[in-house]
Amino acid sequence: MAIIYQAAKKKAPNKSLSLHIESLDHLGQGLARHQGKAVFVPGALPGERVQVKVTRQKKGFSLAELQQVLQPAEARQSPPCPHFQQCGGCQLQHARPEAQLAWKQAAIDNLLCHQLGLAVLPWQTPIQGAALGYRRKARLGVWYQQSKKVFQLGFRQQGDFRIQPLTECQVLSPVLQPVFSVLLPVLKQLQQGRSITHLDLIDADGEATVVVRHTEALPANDIAMLCASWPDARWLGEAEPGVFQAWQGEEKPLCYPLTSQQLQLAFEPADFIQVNASVNQQMIETALDWLAIAPQDRVLDLYCGIGNFSLPLAQQAAQVIGVEGLESMVQRAATNAANNGLSNVTFVQADLHLPWPDSDWCRQPYDKILLDPARAGASGSIEQLGSLGASKVLYVSCNPESLARDASHLLRQGYRLSKLAAVEMFPQTRHLEVMALFELI
Repeated sequence: MAIIYQAAKKKAPNKSLSLHIESLDHLGQGLARHQGKAVFVPGALPGERVQVKVTRQKKGFSLAELQQVLQPAEARQSPPCPHFQQCGGCQLQHARPEAQLAWKQAAIDNLLCHQLGLAVLPWQTPIQGAALGYRRKARLGVWYQQSKKVFQLGFRQQGDFRIQPLTECQVLSPVLQPVFSVLLPVLKQLQQGRSITHLDLIDADGEATVVVRHTEALPANDIAMLCASWPDARWLGEAEPGVFQAWQGEEKPLCYPLTSQQLQLAFEPADFIQVNASVNQQMIETALDWLAIAPQDRVLDLYCGIGNFSLPLAQQAAQVIGVEGLESMVQRAATNAANNGLSNVTFVQADLHLPWPDSDWCRQPYDKILLDPARAGASGSIEQLGSLGASKVLYVSCNPESLARDASHLLRQGYRLSKLAAVEMFPQTRHLEVMALFELI
């Protein structure tokens, strides 16, 4: 009989340590040192002495589980949400908001200085808003627990794929917070409730919208019960991805205002919008200030979406070209420009991660450039920006790692990093966005 050799499985280390937490890393984990090796501890805060259990060891670092806080940091607080320890939506509610921002900015400072070879970064005043009640768009999972015959509504659990059942969520916009008290009682009364998998919640200029994602058609009685449970909300069904059916009255677009610019932007439920309305408004005003748009300027807005930055730029510039990968959002941006009476902005479709096409928009020089890419960054575009001759490039980043990579390209193309601002788009979480201004030397 042949005997197949199987390597023994490595047991996870079970070593308990007492550590001093030095800082947070850019993922919101506590960072300590043990025998010259970095140890990352989720849930620990800078300045704390903690007892941890090492769960994983790598060549250059270890991961550990927080067992006990022996000496708490002054910034540690009782989390405002009763679901904090289990829910995966927030990671930092156990720290005061001002400390969260300071630590996250310091982590990004360390990352960018290391990656870019800079000693000091030109930080400006952070952009921030309310610490709670800020989120105007979110997706909740819906799960029917067969063993208990109950529905669960919530976000994913910390470090798990399962739904953490919630009864409240304090980071949601006040307009959206009734969702739990309204829907939990009615879900169990539905004939076809088990076919509902997710709910997309949207605060569209103060009006709650619920998009019900379901795998099978819902009976008319189920739809009527859902709509009646929250009559102040708009209800949409999404039986197929991207296909929305209004369940009450006539269909009308969702909108959000840019108050300072007196603009209204229409969007579809699946479109990307910035989830923090107050911070988004401040970002736009910062962009206009830093770019110092002159009446004769030609401006390029890459990854422009539905025109969130393009339209305010067009109010001040001679011409704006917005480029976006999704044709549906290009059409939405063009409609938004027309509805707001702006004729000096043009939108085109292009996959910006591929070699740029032989088109008019990329053969012309620009005075200013703004780009707001997704988490993957602007690879494919950033290498080509230097050929456009812009005196200023404003990079809006939701991922400091891809920003560091892309910023190195701009520095090699003759730009210098002149301004940097932390953008607290997601308070209570490990995420921190950044606006970075580069000026041609």
